[in-house]
Amino acid sequence: MQQESDILGFTRIRRVAPIAVETHGGRAKCLQRLIRLDLPVPETVALSFDAVHRLAEGYRFDKKALLRVFGDAPLLTVRPSSEDPDWGGPGAILNIGMNDARHAELTQTHGAEAADTLYLRFVQSFAVHVERLDPELFEFDTSMPVAEALKTALEGHEDETGAPFPQDPAEQLGQVLRSMARAWEGTTARLLRQAKGAPADAGLGLVVQAMSLGLGPGESGAGVMQLVDSNTGAPLIKGRYKRQSQGREAINNGEFDADEMLYLTRDKRGPSLEEAQPELFETLVDMSKLCRVRLREEMQVEFTIENGKLSVLDAVRVQRSSRAALRIAVQLAEDGIIPREEAITRVPARSLTELLHQQVDPKGKRDVVAKGIAASPGGAVGRIVFNSSVAQSYESRGEPCILVRRETTPEDIRGMHSSVGILTERGGVTSHAAVIARGMGVPCVVGASMRINARERTLTLSDGRTLAEGDLLTLDGSAGEALMGAVKMLPPVKDHWYLQLMEWADAIRDIGVRANADTPADAAMARDFKAQGIGLCRTEHMFFEGDRLTVMREMIFASRHEDRAEAIARLLPMQRSDFIELFRIMEGLPVCIRLFDPPLHEFLPSDREGAKELAEALDLPLSDVTRRIEWLSEFNPMLGMRGVRLGITFPEIYEMQARAIFEATIEASKHGAPVVPEIMIPLVSAKREVELVKTQIDGVAAAVRNETGAEFTYRLGVMVETPRAALRAGDIAQSASFLSFGTNDLTQMAYGLSRDDAGRFMNSYVQQGVFPEDPFHMLDFEGVGELLKIGAERGRQARPELTVAVCGEHGGNPESIAFCRAAGFDYVSCSPFRVPVARLAAAQLVAYDAK
Repeated sequence: MQQESDILGFTRIRRVAPIAVETHGGRAKCLQRLIRLDLPVPETVALSFDAVHRLAEGYRFDKKALLRVFGDAPLLTVRPSSEDPDWGGPGAILNIGMNDARHAELTQTHGAEAADTLYLRFVQSFAVHVERLDPELFEFDTSMPVAEALKTALEGHEDETGAPFPQDPAEQLGQVLRSMARAWEGTTARLLRQAKGAPADAGLGLVVQAMSLGLGPGESGAGVMQLVDSNTGAPLIKGRYKRQSQGREAINNGEFDADEMLYLTRDKRGPSLEEAQPELFETLVDMSKLCRVRLREEMQVEFTIENGKLSVLDAVRVQRSSRAALRIAVQLAEDGIIPREEAITRVPARSLTELLHQQVDPKGKRDVVAKGIAASPGGAVGRIVFNSSVAQSYESRGEPCILVRRETTPEDIRGMHSSVGILTERGGVTSHAAVIARGMGVPCVVGASMRINARERTLTLSDGRTLAEGDLLTLDGSAGEALMGAVKMLPPVKDHWYLQLMEWADAIRDIGVRANADTPADAAMARDFKAQGIGLCRTEHMFFEGDRLTVMREMIFASRHEDRAEAIARLLPMQRSDFIELFRIMEGLPVCIRLFDPPLHEFLPSDREGAKELAEALDLPLSDVTRRIEWLSEFNPMLGMRGVRLGITFPEIYEMQARAIFEATIEASKHGAPVVPEIMIPLVSAKREVELVKTQIDGVAAAVRNETGAEFTYRLGVMVETPRAALRAGDIAQSASFLSFGTNDLTQMAYGLSRDDAGRFMNSYVQQGVFPEDPFHMLDFEGVGELLKIGAERGRQARPELTVAVCGEHGGNPESIAFCRAAGFDYVSCSPFRVPVARLAAAQLVAYDAK
């Protein structure tokens, strides 16, 4: 144990005092800034991170020297000052120095009730937070006279400790400082702040400040003031003022009472500070405006009034919603207080997801019936349905519904389009339901804690309750929860502040952002969100609509080449019209069309009832249909007959799609800018696969040119989804104009994980540190990222002008965008609703580099 000495040290906060956030914390630095603004801040002393750490270790210091800074018989407060206020810290202790002698003096100057109140509050906080006595012993009914409560508290303290309440202010201060230091160093506190993102060795500073009492004769009290609404960011003088009170907690927890609590501005609901003390009110407004300009932020000012004298105790960043954060950042830039680049960095990119979707009102009542993975953000209210046909019937009647499935398949596409939300029992963040829902902008929760009985059309919850088809449900895709009944919604936001911020972001970002869009509706959404083209159009989704599915099934059941070609020919005009519409909507922007990818069994029914309906539609025996379905089934269809393998085995499909693309190119070019389509081959693993398909498509292009006399060009590329394709990118690039990495499947194959089933154990893996994050949610930079780097480098070595991109859902992830930008990728592509997130995240990287 060290002897008492000056080894601890402290710093009086003055204009030029050596105070920094990294050494003394944010509160200490802010107080110095307030002093530099000539605001009436009481005498303040700061203890550094190192000093507080030494206190926790048991070092002693000259407490009386510290006390002398504040003059004779002061009352003090100690507050925490961490580097980041979100990391928390021990609560403030007020009225340090209160003892019998000081109580007697204050009784004469401020009145008995004020003196009793000050003493009681200190005894309560000291006993509970410093000496760690039982809180229940120091809780008193508000009806008990303060003098009686004080007497009981002092007696209770002596009974518990065996000694009178400490009277030496220096000893009181020393115990408070040491207690707060040790509280910060404790295991529980460390784990809590690490959960909030703080490093394990995060330091704590302490601020010792002379009290401005807020109690006594004349106008006395405490309050807070801010100049914006925390929910919207709109200009609004807001806050509270409570007469005869101390501390932020008393203000925030107090109820409005005409004798104590005042509104700040004139209000029909009750009295206001503006009416009671107009000069003080105007001074506070001026101080708040000065803080906004000079501190370059919307601040909440904490103040105290003692007998008409105003003191500023602190100023903290205004708490705000995502909506308010956006408006505040843009308004500060428009007012010339911060540069545009800084405004861009002040809005978390992911927060745009909340703004662009309808959201469940956080203030609404939440009866959570199921929890799962937040797969697609937003909120929706609808009736439960268990299959696509019922969902379509609800849509036809104009009734919103939520599609509930064990897991979705491509066969559910029509039902998904008819629903306002999707809830599944199985799946992860890149499962079929999650990917399609994000693309449509529909709320989705997957891997939910529930059990579906499809036959009885019921849903059994983890608490034993059962819901039936038609019951009302609210889906919160942002929180990953399903709620009982209808909960109030907040509308999406796409106002001036959003548009202005995105305009600034687009002006500086240096990596392209495209959208994954499969239908004209998706393309229109992508265009609305200012995507720079379509980076992935999954053509198979077009085959699940209406009569197309029947034609597709006829092709699958055709036994002869001629019959198969005839069925495919009927799909040609449908595909052509789709592509014409896509080209028209994108108005000359690039459109990358992925050729047919999924295994054929996905177009066939999965149950006996569906097989029977198909047999009737095709006029075939049920046994033939059943045998064909069984023949097409694979042990692992994601690794079987799909993608380029299907195109080489059944070349008629790719030939039809190529012809549809080229004929659509010619037609669309007649009415606008020349179209240069991008055709992408899926699931490639060998150079020869690309050569075969390229020869096939080149032949179709030549035939169309000869038939129409029209000239056009196109770009052929490869979707890199297999580890082998990444490793052999140099060979593959010789026949390709671009490589687009499909990180969903690439992650699946690199890990040997099913993206549909990984959700069952992924949380446990992340919690136990096997993976730092779900690799389907956050790109694995060390493994999958290494494949991306290798593929890009080898591809460009073989073909320097090669375009390199990412078109998996990772393309909308800010961290993944940073990785792709650093690796020299040309663009990322993600679902339409994630395009604004990607645009802002990309711009923030440029702004950070500029700093």
